[in-house]
Amino acid sequence: MKENLLLGAEAIALAAIDAGISGAYAYPGTPSTEITTFVQKSKIARERGVHCTWAANEKTAYEAALGMSFAGKRSIVCMKHVGLNVAADPFMNSALTGVRGGLALVVADDPSMHSSQNEQDSRVFGKFALLPVIEPSTQQEAYDAVHYALDMSEELELPVIIRISTRISHSRAAIVQQTMRAENKLNPDTDKSKWILMPAFARRRYAHLLSLQPELEQRSVNSPFNVEQRVNSTQGVIAFGLAYNYVMEVVQANNLNVSVLKISQYPLPEQQVKDFCDAHESIIVAEEGYPVYEELLRGFFNNPKIKGRMDGTLPRTGELNPDHVAKAFGIASAQTLHVPALVVNRPPELCKGCGHRDLFEALNAVMQDYENKQVFADIGCYTLGALPPFTAINTCVDMGAGITMAKGAADAGMHPAVGLVGDSTFTHSGITGLLDAVNDNSHVTFIISDNSTTAMTGGQDSAGTGRLIQICEGVGVAPEHIRTFVPIKNKLAENIKILREEIDYKGVSVVIAQRECVQVAIRNRKK
Repeated sequence: MKENLLLGAEAIALAAIDAGISGAYAYPGTPSTEITTFVQKSKIARERGVHCTWAANEKTAYEAALGMSFAGKRSIVCMKHVGLNVAADPFMNSALTGVRGGLALVVADDPSMHSSQNEQDSRVFGKFALLPVIEPSTQQEAYDAVHYALDMSEELELPVIIRISTRISHSRAAIVQQTMRAENKLNPDTDKSKWILMPAFARRRYAHLLSLQPELEQRSVNSPFNVEQRVNSTQGVIAFGLAYNYVMEVVQANNLNVSVLKISQYPLPEQQVKDFCDAHESIIVAEEGYPVYEELLRGFFNNPKIKGRMDGTLPRTGELNPDHVAKAFGIASAQTLHVPALVVNRPPELCKGCGHRDLFEALNAVMQDYENKQVFADIGCYTLGALPPFTAINTCVDMGAGITMAKGAADAGMHPAVGLVGDSTFTHSGITGLLDAVNDNSHVTFIISDNSTTAMTGGQDSAGTGRLIQICEGVGVAPEHIRTFVPIKNKLAENIKILREEIDYKGVSVVIAQRECVQVAIRNRKK
């Protein structure tokens, strides 16, 4: 039994290898990226031949993991919370097909939006799909949860969700390993009625999923991750996942006489929760993320004994912490020393020498000539172009929206209609939008800022590296209107000319600004 000091994300990756996975699928997204990176760097995973390359997006990652499960082998698929939006189609339907080899979906939520557009709660997807969810409260529980989830997945023939958050993923703890398990042998599923979701089959599969719900609840009742600590008190706390740590820190530090029910596996053990609530006059519900289960426990009648995020007992947004929990108990936070502002806060900025900088300089020079200066952008390092000194972009909504929003603006009659996207985001979600523009012969210009990597999450492989021109030609863009340039100071005048010509072209044009990410270039030189 070996002990390792690991990030929560790394603990999950190690557990997956130890639990006998044959594949790990993902698209990089903070705070989930380190799971796949760890598997890719693992000597044991390489020796075992564990398949682990970056997928084009979360949907393709989930479908590939499902295919491996169909073949009888174990797999994990990892993504951040908004990535599950992209993978929602195969995810929801996999609840009906079920699985063959164990399949664990690891979703990393980002409360407080440290690096995300929203702080949506993936537990809602678990309720939506009627699938079991495990929400570990510690790194050791995260490690153990992977073994547990893959075993349960094979026993019930269902995908199992493991929901973590930023603090679990990006903090370290000592992890005790379990015995390594052999990989499954190839053993494909032969029951076509499970996997072909024609209406007649799908209705039967849905009825089967509903029939499993009592078993899922019973497993929550018996779960090693759900623990009740009952004392003689009128005050109770139901703490979910990570929030349990904050509750126990406050309870132990202040010697509070409080009963605590820890829930880290869903669906809720309904009778246990009801008995706990009935035994206490007041209940605080502490959960990281949305008030998913507080809302459920309040019910239609707004049960006054239930306190939490919805009534302001705990903050409605952002991450919880021990100070928030202490305040909920009426305990004032300890006064801390005031640290003077010795350094002025500095907003994030593009790296020195980044090719995006020179692209924005050229783009701003061109856009000055037009009344409409809006540029529809996307998610990546280049999103920082919204900030001074460039203030060059006007939108950033979701992966690929820079292209499709520009097309929609062109449909409305706006000119110029410029969409800006990175190379990794383009292959993730931009190609289909480009196809729409080609089919409609829209008057749009798309700029692909190609730094040959997925830079924002640390420099992972980009699916279209070296093939962007061929992809655009294959989609139907006229070859003479697929232009490339190097975004660098001494080519500024030439780059401005190319951008202006393509913006004025009445049709679909693509300009690819090609320059390697400066951080990747530095790492490559060191190698």
